[in-house]
Amino acid sequence: MAGTLTVWKFPTETGADTAVATLQDLRRRRLITLHDAAVVSWPPEAGKPKTRQLRSLAGPGALGGVFWGLLFGIAFFVPLIGAAVGAGVGALAGALADVGIDDKFIKEVTTRITPGTSALFVLSSDAVMDRVRDEFHGQSPELVSTNLSHEQEQNLRRAFAE
Repeated sequence: MAGTLTVWKFPTETGADTAVATLQDLRRRRLITLHDAAVVSWPPEAGKPKTRQLRSLAGPGALGGVFWGLLFGIAFFVPLIGAAVGAGVGALAGALADVGIDDKFIKEVTTRITPGTSALFVLSSDAVMDRVRDEFHGQSPELVSTNLSHEQEQNLRRAFAE
């Protein structure tokens, strides 16, 4: 089965941290198979977000810090560094596109996750998205996701698994 990289955006800087407990419960109840996860939180007064991989949720074949660093670097930090460095990152962004994470996905993430918000990034499979969304009820998430084909998921794992 193909995996899904799902991004759940929350309207507060701590919303994603709160949602981690919900995600752990979903995994415990076998409503989702988790492969890896990370949180982005962006305090309102900060110039850039804080990011962290949720190692406690990472399963066998987790993608690891290199993948999350690359994804978050392209999405949040390259625009702050400037065009000269950004041009050099184009090839790296192309590598992400090869595994199903394209410019449209990156742009959607960067326009939705802004100061004062947070997001939960989840690489999963076997998720019943309607059930997952229902479990986040009351936490006001917005969903951004990209489906990965089986081949793209395998390429992603080969490239970034720790």
